[in-house]
Parts: sequence; C-alpha cells; structure tokens
Amino acid sequence: MTSPLRIALIGAGNMGQQHYQHLKDLTEATLCAVADPGSQAASLAAEWGVGYFADHRQMLEHVKPDAVIIANPNTLHVGTALDCLAVGVPVLLEKPVGVHLSEVRELVAMSTATDVPVLVGHHRRHNPLIVRAHELLQSGALGRLTTVTALWQLRKPDGYFEIPWRREAGAGMLLTNLIHDLDLLRHLCGEVLQVQAITSNVVRGFANEDCAAVLLQFANGALGSLTGSDAVAAPWSWELGSGENPVYPRQVDQPCYLLAGTGGALSIPQLKRWHYAGADGGWHQALLPVQENFNADDALRLQLQHFVRVARREVEPLVSVADAARTLALIEAIREAAETGRACAPELIEG
Repeated sequence: MTSPLRIALIGAGNMGQQHYQHLKDLTEATLCAVADPGSQAASLAAEWGVGYFADHRQMLEHVKPDAVIIANPNTLHVGTALDCLAVGVPVLLEKPVGVHLSEVRELVAMSTATDVPVLVGHHRRHNPLIVRAHELLQSGALGRLTTVTALWQLRKPDGYFEIPWRREAGAGMLLTNLIHDLDLLRHLCGEVLQVQAITSNVVRGFANEDCAAVLLQFANGALGSLTGSDAVAAPWSWELGSGENPVYPRQVDQPCYLLAGTGGALSIPQLKRWHYAGADGGWHQALLPVQENFNADDALRLQLQHFVRVARREVEPLVSVADAARTLALIEAIREAAETGRACAPELIEG
C-alpha cells in the first residue's frame, strides 16, 4: 500500500485554509507542516496538529515534504515556487502563476530544467461541468466555433475594499477575477491571437479598474467579447451561476458564457446546447434544446487529487507553468491594449 503523500502548506490564508479542508479528508495525502509568517498561522498549525514555520525555506530544510501547496500572496508566488523547485519538491501553485511575465518566464525555465512537477491552480478546469463543455467543443458538437460572449458582472461590497491592497494597481478585476474567465476561454476556445480593450475606474476611482470591455480574436478564427464589472447589480458571472462555491447565492438560470458555432450553441454553466434538426436549418426553423449532463463534483478536491498523481509523476499537470503563463500573457496584452488603444498580441510562451 502506498503511503500518503506528505504535503506542506505555504500560506494559511483564505485559499490555504480551503485547500486544508479538502486535504484533511483525503486518504492519499496528509498535511505535514504549515509555513506562513502571519499571526494566525501558528495557531492553525497547532489546531491541525502539524509543525509550524514562519519561513518556508526552513520548513523545506527541516520537514522535507513530498510536495507543497503554495497559497501565499501573489507577489510571492514565483520566488516561493523557485525555492521549492531548487530542492526538488513538486508544487501546486495557486493562481495567478505570477504577477509579471518576466518573473514567470524564469519559473517556466526552471520547471523545464529541473523536471520537477508543477501544477498551477486554475481549479475551474477540473470542474466536471467544464470537462463536459470541453468534450463537446472538441467533438465538434457546435461545428466551427464562431462567436464567444463572456460575462463577469456583479457587485463586490464596500467592505471588500477595506483591505488596502485591494484598492491598489494590479489588484483589480483583471488579475484577481477575469484571469479565471480568460483561462477558461483559452481552455475551451483555443489560443488568442490579439485583443482590444477599454478599462475604467469610473465607479470607485481606485487605482485599479472596476469595469472592462475586451475583444478577443482566437487563432481558430472565432471572435469573442468579455465584459466585466465588480460594481454592478447584475447576476452574470461564473461565481453566481455555477454553484461552485456555496458562499455565493446561486443564479441558476443565468449564463456567464455563450458559445456559438456553425452547428450549434452552448450556454455555460447551464450546459444547454441548441441545434437545428437538419444541417440546412435556419432562422425560420425552431432550434432544438438539449440538456447536457455531467456528474457534479468539487473542483478544488478534484484538483488536489490530480496534484497527488502529478507529484507522484503518474500524470502530467492539467495546467502547467507554461500554460498558466499564456493566460498571464493574455492579461498583460489586455492591459497594454487598454493603455495604448491599440490591438495587442499576447507574448508567445514556449514549453
């Protein structure tokens, strides 16, 4: 019988605690240490019955875990991951993979050079709903994908912004929220050739955006739009529609992605597919609805189980460092497009 994988947690904030809630119920893995300089981390480690370290480097040296979950602040992601790869420890790295593409390129290079497994935590790709949507698109159920409409529109309460960094540049919707949607659009629809964008902070006046409108041209010829705001009373977003996280009240009938092709269309998260009865159908014929089914499950738990297999080198990571870097490159292209008013292409990331 294989011994449980000994996983250390670096970062015991909100996401770290969510990871622990799933980790404690796995038979194939166990928490072995917590590393976090924060004031609450020591008490959490004691509550969880594992060793505590303020410095993750000391933890790596003394505990020698089989793998780590990195869930510390975004600006520390790359440096922490590099420390882990340097001692040969596989990593589950929370998204975003980093905050600047230049630093992430270093992580891509080291991941390739060391061949130490890294899984980046774009957990929505593990959701069975998205797995089924991906299967439908790959099977040609929609024909040739032509247009994509994505929506992320809701209101964050004023209290959300009482934490100072959430009002600062770089902490707006793009890197914090829309990076999820853009990653799923890449996963479902393919790579993006170029973008155009307009962003605004007109509602709150903070140093980051509270509204964004993005046009996307995909490599397969499809055209798309992503419209986002965290300052509106609206029900259209993955958080409110998918039911993935129970802390958000669910808007069951409201879509966040609408994908249309020459052979059909798909609404997500409802997974309702539309098509004509015949290949020559047109607007004078009724579209036929099909409810696609899937077995609902917790994406974070499925991601963690996948990571155990990745760390044991049984499977390749669903989201590699290079893959996640391409999503970050798309974010940077959108920022550049919004600042310059020009169409911009994401930087190419090899690997």
